[in-house]
Amino acid sequence: MKWFLLMIIICDAVLLQGLPKSDSERPQVVNIGAVFTFNSLIGKVIKVAMDAAVEDVNASPNILNTTTLKIIMHDTKFNGFMSIMEPLQFMESETVAIIGPQRSTTARVVAHVATELKIPILSFSATDPTMSPLQFPFFIRTSQNDLFQMAAIADIVQFYGWREVVAIYGDDDYGRNGVAALGDRLAEKRCRISYKAALPPQPTRENITDLLIKVALSESRIIVVHASFIWGLELFHVAQNLGMMSTGYVWIATNWLSTIIDTDSPLPVDTIINIQGVIALRLHTPNSIMKQNFVQRWHNLTHVGLSTYGLYAYDTVWLLAHAIDDFFQKGGSVSFSKNPIISELGGGNLHLDALKVFDGGNIFLESILQVDRIGLTGRMKFTRDRNLVNPAFDVLNVIGTGYTTIGYWYNHLGLSAMPADELENTSFSGQKLHSVIWPGHTIQIPRGWVFSNNGRHLRIGVPNRYRFEEVVSVKSNGMITGFCVDVFIAAINLLPYAVPFELVAFGNGHDNPSNSELVRLITTGVYDAGVGDITIITERTKMADFTQPYVESGLVVVAPVRKLGSSAMAFLRPFTPQMWLVAAASFLIVGAVIWCLEHKHNDEFRGPPRRQVITTFWFSFSTLFFSHRETTTSNLGRIVLIIWLFVVLIINSSYTASLTSILTVHQLSSPIKGIETLQTNHDPIGYPQGSFVRDYLVNELNIHVSRLVPLRSPEEYDKALRDGPGKGGVAAVVDERAYIELFLSNRCEFGIVGQEFTKNGWGFAFPRNSPLAVDVSAAILQLSENGDMQRIRDKWLLRKACSLQGAEIEVDRLELKSFWGLFVVCGVACVLALAVYTVLMIRQFRRQCPEEAEGSIRRRSSPSTRIHSFLSFVKEKEEDAKARSSRERQLEDISANGSSRCN
Repeated sequence: MKWFLLMIIICDAVLLQGLPKSDSERPQVVNIGAVFTFNSLIGKVIKVAMDAAVEDVNASPNILNTTTLKIIMHDTKFNGFMSIMEPLQFMESETVAIIGPQRSTTARVVAHVATELKIPILSFSATDPTMSPLQFPFFIRTSQNDLFQMAAIADIVQFYGWREVVAIYGDDDYGRNGVAALGDRLAEKRCRISYKAALPPQPTRENITDLLIKVALSESRIIVVHASFIWGLELFHVAQNLGMMSTGYVWIATNWLSTIIDTDSPLPVDTIINIQGVIALRLHTPNSIMKQNFVQRWHNLTHVGLSTYGLYAYDTVWLLAHAIDDFFQKGGSVSFSKNPIISELGGGNLHLDALKVFDGGNIFLESILQVDRIGLTGRMKFTRDRNLVNPAFDVLNVIGTGYTTIGYWYNHLGLSAMPADELENTSFSGQKLHSVIWPGHTIQIPRGWVFSNNGRHLRIGVPNRYRFEEVVSVKSNGMITGFCVDVFIAAINLLPYAVPFELVAFGNGHDNPSNSELVRLITTGVYDAGVGDITIITERTKMADFTQPYVESGLVVVAPVRKLGSSAMAFLRPFTPQMWLVAAASFLIVGAVIWCLEHKHNDEFRGPPRRQVITTFWFSFSTLFFSHRETTTSNLGRIVLIIWLFVVLIINSSYTASLTSILTVHQLSSPIKGIETLQTNHDPIGYPQGSFVRDYLVNELNIHVSRLVPLRSPEEYDKALRDGPGKGGVAAVVDERAYIELFLSNRCEFGIVGQEFTKNGWGFAFPRNSPLAVDVSAAILQLSENGDMQRIRDKWLLRKACSLQGAEIEVDRLELKSFWGLFVVCGVACVLALAVYTVLMIRQFRRQCPEEAEGSIRRRSSPSTRIHSFLSFVKEKEEDAKARSSRERQLEDISANGSSRCN
């Protein structure tokens, strides 16, 4: 009995140890610290919101039970030093968590200490994206990371087709790191920040004015303001005075502006005028009954407007309450101990030894991160990287005395004109926003950039070539003319804005400069654009942006050609000798096969040997004209004949078409048939000096560089081709079609051989992400549509064609490889027909002449005798063979009857 009672006591002890702590074991009060500036824009809101949250938590019977939640608030009075020291004072007392600090700069310092003392720091206003949980494990952001806000801005920039922005920010951790995140997100959209305009954390009006003047001189008119609540409105006031809130400008403000509007609404008239047309972001909080009830309650609590920070402050308190409740349920207790490292420092005047370590800090941190509840701001749940789930922002357009919501941004959807809950019932059709009223009260989407107001003209690099002055030419007086220049000027004149520029010659005029080098100098800033015969190739597109091609020009081969005259044997030129031989042999073979198949049955294929040979020849070659008189009676012969007539039809049609072309069109002959010939032989090849052609031939076609000869001008082309490989010249020249057409306009002894083996085009080069490239491309398309492009081309490139330009390079003779399939089919049909015929003859031979087949076997006659008997049977006419077989059977019957009578 004693052992039984002892076992019961032990079991009860174990069960009690596993159960949550009773209400009596929980502390009566749990202290939470809060550090912020009471009179700041955010502080006025979050103080009221946290007081309301504490009241609701302590009044709820479903959480904390008998424990009272107490928040101790300290005012930092806009002082950075106080923002650091006040949290340290909380760490001296039994405070399990701290809400704040308000700014990212001080939150970073406090987070270092909190990590050492294991006291969680929760902040909904320190949104610096670089404060990672790996570096600050006890820092928890209870609002959205600025990383998502910058992603939303990048999507807006891409949505309107802008490429560059100017970023204005405060030069502190919050501003620098936020703009760095914006740059990363823009880079993902192939956009960039063209100018980072930093202001001191507390700038003066003079600082702002000087900075905005620099911004006004830049090209980009898309300005992102990642400002502080302190000086943000002052910046717009100065911008209004400088005329920067007019048509053409785009201002995008992060959520600081929407916070001001929500908190201090209605704003003064002069303030609201200064921000007309601005696009602002605001943390998105979905509509719910809980939120609507709180908004109604808010007006009874204070006269201050409710911003999203107030909603996040309320939810942060509730999040801590749920975490504390979970912490106690896990058996946690509020206890502190001294840090041995800090104790070694001694007390001193700073009393550092008063800082204590929260013993249950790790468990409490885990409880915070595991909270999953629905609050005023939506779902409060942390991802693995400790960001709140479902990041989203409202996109606002400031207009009139307030703002209108033009759309929403969701991390998983991008931009949307409708909220996510309405999208569930419709199909998402891509990113979109409602119409915007921009600065200057216009609904037309701003272009986003202008030419800088520094008085400098664009330096347009033009290759100064030694060849083909029709394309581009630099005169002795410095004037630059040509087809490419006229196209560029015509395109610039179509733009809806003025483009000040000057044409600058690139090259010495004696050697053809490299267009790739010109494009490289554009990337380094030596030139602002490149105009000329710049071929768009892969290597160059990696360095610059190109316009729409205004000339299509691939690579071709030009070589000496000679005119082919008529001759008595011209009718043999359509086929190669090999083709003639195979075709003639096929006629004879098919004729022989038809004779074999028809000889036994068809009288037209019988008779004396001389007649049979003539008939076979006549039949086979008369099929060429479908004029054969002999009829085929056997099924096998008819099958072979049908297939052969189809082959003859194809050969006849091909021969007729080729001969017609040879006799009616001037033919030019050249030993070079195209680029394939140049790849297989070892003759020297000419190419234009300074062109990409050299690298293409070496790298893409594997032609050895020793074979390549640089040529500068059409005259050098002419001389090198006339001399040929034997006299130090070249066998052919490889160049772009546009140049070769000009070269051949008055040179009849040369011609293009083979096909164009690349597809390229000429375009104007601009720096990467240059908006001018897009506008000039549109202008080039307009030139093509209205006919101006053709008129410019006719002016410069239209030349009287050489008398032989209408001639064709010698047509390739029809080769056996084009018809081998037909011959194979016909051959297989002949073989199969003969095989079937042979089998049928053997069966018939055994059936009609059994005594000869069996007798030869009994007598063990030689194979030659048996073959001779079989061939004699095959040669014999079928009616004669049947009659002979019948007579032999009658003789055998008479012989058998005589023998029986003798017996």
